[in-house]
Amino acid sequence: MSNAQLKPAEGHNLKSDLLSKPVEHIDITSFDARPIIAAMDKMSFTSRDLARATQIFNDMLRDTECSVILTLAGSTSAGGCMHVYRDLIKYNMVDAIVATGASIVDMDFFEGLGFKHYQASSQVNDRDLRDLYIDRIYDTYIDEEELQACDHAIAEIANGLDPRPYSSREFIKEMGRYLKTHGKKKGSLVETAFDHDVPIFCPAFTDSSAGFGLVVHQAKNPDRHMTLDSIRDFRELTDIKIKAGTTGLLMIGGGVPKNFAQDTVVCAEVLGHEVAMHKYAVQVTVADVRDGACSSSTLKEACSWGKVDIAAEQMVYAEATSVIPLLASDAYHQGAWKNRPRRSWGKLFG
Repeated sequence: MSNAQLKPAEGHNLKSDLLSKPVEHIDITSFDARPIIAAMDKMSFTSRDLARATQIFNDMLRDTECSVILTLAGSTSAGGCMHVYRDLIKYNMVDAIVATGASIVDMDFFEGLGFKHYQASSQVNDRDLRDLYIDRIYDTYIDEEELQACDHAIAEIANGLDPRPYSSREFIKEMGRYLKTHGKKKGSLVETAFDHDVPIFCPAFTDSSAGFGLVVHQAKNPDRHMTLDSIRDFRELTDIKIKAGTTGLLMIGGGVPKNFAQDTVVCAEVLGHEVAMHKYAVQVTVADVRDGACSSSTLKEACSWGKVDIAAEQMVYAEATSVIPLLASDAYHQGAWKNRPRRSWGKLFG
């Protein structure tokens, strides 16, 4: 029987049942992955790739001249890695972030407002989920009504800003400020980045719940509304690359965030600056190379474009929730982050 045929009380009970098992985000400080990574280093295939990627990430952290840029694409935050990325900021292992709007808004900011993601049942028809206003990401559920509340929070933030162009970094900083007073879950990625002046860029920001919220803002303020300036995003991240000098990339997935971060080298050159290619690079992805992309070129290909040096690069072909907690836990327990200066690159922009 379709949920459209259920009585309201029955539908409500079914929705409550389906949204009864919250996703629990893994804590990289609660276990020590060093023995596992060390054992994988003596294996082959993806295990050894992961061990080498972890070594490269630790090398980034040991290099006190290196600024680390994390790029996020896909739904790993909703799937249980949200606190992994938060802790990379908290423990000074990441200096800037480039992400999809969904990772920052629909997932992290959403949970910062007190909402949750839920483990999904594979036995439910997606039409029935639509009737119940439940959105599905593979085996994860989101309450659409709560997601729309998140949209309206974005509109509320926009309504409080002067009507001018903003970089996504500026707007996300305001999201962090908003969570300081309106947040229900402390220590989100957005709030932690705000606390430590770690800039977050979303070059395709409106391709997320933020887009709906900003449309609401613009519809209600047709003559005086804020806008997003993606060109300024590119310039600001390039400014960080120019100031940083030595840089390393930790890339989860690919797409716009990966390419955006890599392209800063070329952009700096076009602006007349001599900058080094990204010295270190790790990408975790399940994308294929046979379409000529791999969700933006492989790291070796990126060298031909002048973006990434090939001396310390590693592709890891794996689903990120299965390997990133191991890499991050190893790095946390290795402890190289304790000797790194905090960059606080957000202060570069006042």
